[in-house]
Amino acid sequence: QVRLVESGGGLVQAGGSLRLSCAASTSSGSINGMAWYRQASGKERELVARITISGGTTYADSVKGRFTISRDNAKNTIYLQMNSLKPEDTADYYCAAKWGVVAGLAPNEYDYWGQGTQVTVSS
Repeated sequence: QVRLVESGGGLVQAGGSLRLSCAASTSSGSINGMAWYRQASGKERELVARITISGGTTYADSVKGRFTISRDNAKNTIYLQMNSLKPEDTADYYCAAKWGVVAGLAPNEYDYWGQGTQVTVSS
């Protein structure tokens, strides 16, 4: 079993920055696939960024060059540094995890989810 706890959301003006954290609690070693998804009001949940245990990353086109995902394997924790935030980044951000290899981008690839943290970017 894995418990994911996100933190770091909040209200920021356009052009500002936020850093999200997600700590995974487990007694079974390091988790392979971890990711950040977001869901805006009335929209489907979408991948923001994902990272493997070896550090391989994938980003949504909409956040490339602005967001950076990173991880601390010893702590089973991932981070999302969000810079140059835009109003369209406003959403609930969710951390996701999977023990095995992640093959695709869909949310159903992941077995565990955090409770979400709200990010609001004002114009």
